[in-house]
Amino acid sequence: MANHLDLEEQEQLDSIKHFWKQYGNVITWALVLVLGVFASWNFYQYWQRSQAAQASAMYDEVEKAALAGDLSKVDRAFTDMRDKFPGTAYAQQAGLLVAKANFEAGKPDVAKSALTWVADKSSDEGYQATARLRLAGILVESKAYDEALKLLSSEYPGHFQALAADRKGDIYALQGKTADAKAAYEVAYKGLDDRTEYRRLIEVKLNALGVSPQPADMEPKK
Repeated sequence: MANHLDLEEQEQLDSIKHFWKQYGNVITWALVLVLGVFASWNFYQYWQRSQAAQASAMYDEVEKAALAGDLSKVDRAFTDMRDKFPGTAYAQQAGLLVAKANFEAGKPDVAKSALTWVADKSSDEGYQATARLRLAGILVESKAYDEALKLLSSEYPGHFQALAADRKGDIYALQGKTADAKAAYEVAYKGLDDRTEYRRLIEVKLNALGVSPQPADMEPKK
């Protein structure tokens, strides 16, 4: 009986040896690959957290400098952020803040540069749209109407489409193109929720052009 068991154990051991000889390298490399991916993922997560923490600290610097009116420090900190952490949300937020601070300080060219960077480099549609809308506003201030209209004709996500249409209406109104202004304002009006306060401002603009807007759900069916 004991010999029989010994023979069975030997056969099992030989089978394991044969299996490992045939598939051992494949299994080993598969394990190495899985463990490598796991280690890489952990490292990536750590790197992401580290990047975000450093970018957050630099954004605080930009914000404090902006509140203090120290534009030279604002611009230096933002340049540093663009070089080191261009892909972070903090860098996009900083770009919008830098543009606002410089525009209010009478430096529209610096503001335009910051907004253009956010519009071109941000991976977030919301930041991109916000940067384009603000950039269009600066272009309108400098009477670069055609350039602003081109920018506003880009694709905008969600409710940003209505805001872009409103800006178009403003430009057409400034150009004396009343029919185009009405059409743009109507698109903006219908594109916003009726509970949005901003919608009332668009309604005022339409009223000034002799139009009484009607919500889309109240329009007569064809």
